[in-house]
Amino acid sequence: MTVNVKLFDSLADVRDDAGDALSRAHQRKVYDRLTWFEMTQRHCDVAKRPLVARAQQKDAAIWLFLRKTRHRHAEALASWYTMNFDAVRFGNDPALLPALAHALKSLAVISLSPVANPESIIGAFSQAGWKIALSTATDNWELLGPRDFESYWKARPGKLRNTVKRKAKKADLDIQIHRAFGESVWQDYRKVYTNSWKPEEGSWAFMREFAENAGRANALRLGIAYRDDRPVAAQFWYVENGRATIYKLAYDERVKSLSPGSILSEAMFRHVIEKDAPEIIDYGTGNERYKADWMDGARPLYRVLMFNPRQPAAWIPLIRERFSGLVRRVSRD
Repeated sequence: MTVNVKLFDSLADVRDDAGDALSRAHQRKVYDRLTWFEMTQRHCDVAKRPLVARAQQKDAAIWLFLRKTRHRHAEALASWYTMNFDAVRFGNDPALLPALAHALKSLAVISLSPVANPESIIGAFSQAGWKIALSTATDNWELLGPRDFESYWKARPGKLRNTVKRKAKKADLDIQIHRAFGESVWQDYRKVYTNSWKPEEGSWAFMREFAENAGRANALRLGIAYRDDRPVAAQFWYVENGRATIYKLAYDERVKSLSPGSILSEAMFRHVIEKDAPEIIDYGTGNERYKADWMDGARPLYRVLMFNPRQPAAWIPLIRERFSGLVRRVSRD
């Protein structure tokens, strides 16, 4: 049976074509849902036009959500908010991803990041004649299967446990953990960021829409720690389908000596482990050293650069990538 392949430059057309196959009901990961790509396009780097490839056969389909960066160049339709990018599947048909690779032959260079499991993409595009360069983009720290909080907490470093115990008495924080979006709580969340070490949020409009959607889906865990009625630490967790992601966190630098972030973290871990019992807790992206105290270990998230040698526009970028790879190898030897 022939694979039906189609390219879209409008997410509205993708929605009309896909029906509910890209909805929460059928896609376990929030990063695989059409609503996620729509929010990304609406709020993050909106000048770049979408390019979505879809392959379909019988009841199975697969999509690769891209956006054009310049002539014959495209990248993942992702942003700094995307914790895991991949081709999106509905059903299982191994012929579909190679069909997408062939359908995108008018492109010269495609960049995908952050990808947790790049093997299927690499295999399909290599089969279609693309040249692949794989590198580590960032890391994702994970904690597997914490069965109860007390066991989890006993396994943490003694220095961390002692710090939280000692500072909690002095800080005397009022900790509130919300599962629904509320305007006053959201403003307190923003106040913490204003007084933190964090740079200005990339898109508050994106974060608000994400939080509102998460609240409606019972996936939001928004923790705020108050001291003397002033918000001094905040954490945004996303909990769904057995995975809890520590999505965003910040604390007020003016009370850094009281360790409000660690105190709030202990409360958030306790709440989520006891109330939600996730199979996996992850610390989003980034390899900050403090994450090792709270997690089991890190897995790499990759950048997949794909070059189409049939397109002259790929030749110079491919030569540069191969030369830089040689330089990296030589410098390590």
